[in-house]
Amino acid sequence: MKKLLASTCMMFGLLAVASYANAADCGSLTIASMNWQSAEVLSNLDKIILNEGYGCQAEITVGDTVPTITSMAEKGEPDIAPEAWVDLLPDVVKKGTDEGRIVKVGSPLPDGGIQGWWIPKYLADAHPDLKTIPDMLKHPELFPDAEDSSKGAIYNGPQGWGGTIVTSQLYKAFDAEKAGFKLVDTGSAAGLDGSIAKAYERKEGWVGYYWAPTALLGKYEMVKLEAGVPADAAEWKRCNTVADCADPKPNAWPTDTIVTLVAKPFSDKAGPDVMAYLGKRAWSNETVNKLMAWMSDNQASGEDGAKHFLKENKDVWTKWVSEDAAKKIEASL
Repeated sequence: MKKLLASTCMMFGLLAVASYANAADCGSLTIASMNWQSAEVLSNLDKIILNEGYGCQAEITVGDTVPTITSMAEKGEPDIAPEAWVDLLPDVVKKGTDEGRIVKVGSPLPDGGIQGWWIPKYLADAHPDLKTIPDMLKHPELFPDAEDSSKGAIYNGPQGWGGTIVTSQLYKAFDAEKAGFKLVDTGSAAGLDGSIAKAYERKEGWVGYYWAPTALLGKYEMVKLEAGVPADAAEWKRCNTVADCADPKPNAWPTDTIVTLVAKPFSDKAGPDVMAYLGKRAWSNETVNKLMAWMSDNQASGEDGAKHFLKENKDVWTKWVSEDAAKKIEASL
């Protein structure tokens, strides 16, 4: 009996040491929170899960795409960029991974970043023939301009956005003016959002530039129009994204690749459990849209949003973590 007790105590002691070692391996780390809502809530989610579930000492540092990814590739800090839109800096990311400074660990948003021209779902349901941009351009009467109802309106984003440039170029490429459409400058992000909200409240036609995941698409259900033409990456780079290019061709908006980037020094010491979590942790654009809509309606911070998600979506996040970590996280809420 004494031998059994002794061996049992030794077993639990070894488990405790292993657990402590795993936490010690994780240690202190920094998580980059980018300056948009989905990245803010994801960085807070990672902080809670890593700290409460795996004994890490994670802190959030404010960042943005270009400086954060560049710093990780050159200096190995911060330790984690949870939502990195790598297509914005392909050369920097490639150099960093080739030189072994950063590691790509799965994708938090496997649907990708979706940009393009959207219409309200109620309009798509009423007119199932509206599948593509050419389909839409045949029906300016369904999207009347507020100042001249004899013409259709395509709503653009504010000046300075990449999506605004592309929309202006596609407007020319698809001969939208000849089809009876005007390109409407909404002036600001608030103006663009307001035009969608107004159309929804009145159940009117609307078409224009937007992207996902976003809080607005969590509140107002929209359908993205397909381009109706094959994607041409070379042509996209040559002209569709260049404001003063005079001869843009119809093209399909590419899906932006979004990954989690981890600095190599941290990936080497973090331990398999932490790296497994970062590789598994993924949610759909629809899930994030709805979460961000809740955050906007409740004026919630990224931390508030992360805790709300953990409380309301146990069936989702428990698949990302070990059973032991799940119990610890749940107990902390």
